[in-house]
Amino acid sequence: MDSTIYLAVAIMISSAAVATAIGFALLGGKFLETTARQPELAPQLQVKMFIVAGLLDAVSMIAVGIALYMLFAL
Repeated sequence: MDSTIYLAVAIMISSAAVATAIGFALLGGKFLETTARQPELAPQLQVKMFIVAGLLDAVSMIAVGIALYMLFAL
């Protein structure tokens, strides 16, 4: 097996982890900032935040799935 596949898998998994961490940090920070400004909107914002958090996590899981496919199937 070519060593470039290992490098590509490592880059895909690490970039997915870093991007997810940055995304959750920005999402949580903006949620807290908006909730502090308008506390009456907190329940509506929380629902939307969890939907976006699920989508954000799904993108990284897709990247990990593709990386593992490349690692074991190719």
